[in-house]
Amino acid sequence: MPIICTFRGIKIYINYSDHMPPHFHAYYGEYECCIDINEIEKINGDMPNKQLKMLMGWAALHQEELKENWYLARQKEMLFQIDPLK
Repeated sequence: MPIICTFRGIKIYINYSDHMPPHFHAYYGEYECCIDINEIEKINGDMPNKQLKMLMGWAALHQEELKENWYLARQKEMLFQIDPLK
């Protein structure tokens, strides 16, 4: 899974051969969760509240870019980096 963004210790990935719905994976230390791109909601996993709020805010700001990367991943094409939360 290629990293598409890293900020404040959170690493964000999209898997090339992943299942629906469109989502991304986020890792922070020992925590991991999946976020639905269309609904901007946690599908599963755990993340500390502070990091989850930052992650959801970032995802809302970059929702269209996340959708584009999801489409590219489904086509097995190279993904692009998305700007981190500032």
